[in-house]
Amino acid sequence: MTTSQTTPPDVAPRRRRRWRYAAGFLVLAVLLVVGGRLAWTWLNPLGEQTVDRSGPVLLQSIKDLSRFEAATGNFQVVVDLEKDANFLPDAVKGTRTLFVGAGGVDAYVDFSAMAAGAVTVNADRTEATVRLPRAQLEKPNLDNRRSYVFAQQRGLLDRVQDFLSGSPGDQRELYLLAEKKITEAAVASDLRARADANTRSMLTGMLKSLGFTKVSVKFTDEP
Repeated sequence: MTTSQTTPPDVAPRRRRRWRYAAGFLVLAVLLVVGGRLAWTWLNPLGEQTVDRSGPVLLQSIKDLSRFEAATGNFQVVVDLEKDANFLPDAVKGTRTLFVGAGGVDAYVDFSAMAAGAVTVNADRTEATVRLPRAQLEKPNLDNRRSYVFAQQRGLLDRVQDFLSGSPGDQRELYLLAEKKITEAAVASDLRARADANTRSMLTGMLKSLGFTKVSVKFTDEP
C-alpha cells in the first residue's frame, strides 16, 4: 500500500512570489549600484571634466607657392643647457637641462626667383635649357612628439620658484637653441646639394616626357 503526498495548493504561488521578490531585489540592487556610480561621477568634487571652448579657426592669409620641395633632412640634437649662479652652489641656485630636439628641414628651389629668359628652347623644339637658382633651406620644423626634456637638475631656489609659480619652467629657449643647432647641421650637410640634384632630375624627366630630346638644367652660378 503506497501513500502519495501532494503539495498544498498555496505553496506553489508562494514560491513564485518569493522568486519574483528575489528577482526584483536583484534588479533594484543593480540599479542602485549603477546609479550610485553615475551619481558619484557627476558629484565627485575631485573629478575632472574637459570642455573645449576654443573659437573657430580664422584664415589669416593664403600664399601661392611656386617652388619645388626637393629634399627633406631629419635631424636630432641633444641640447645640454646649464645655468649657474655667480656666488651660489648648484644645489642652491642653478639648473641643468638635457633636451632632445628632433625635427625636419626642407630644401626647396624657388621657381618664382627664376630670371627672365631662364628657359630657352631651340627652333624645332627638340632642345631646352633651364637655369635655376640654387636650393634654399626652410627653418627647422621641430616635432613636438619627439622633442622632450630628457633630464633636469634644479637648485633648491629654482624648485621653490617653480612651485610658487605653478610652472615647470619656460622651454622656449630650449626649442630655439635646438632649432639653431639643427639649422647649423643642415647648412653643413649635403641637403642643398641633394635638393639641386633632385630638381635637375625632375625637370629633365618632365621635359623629355614632353618631347624634348636634349635637356640641360643648370644653376645660375654654373657656366
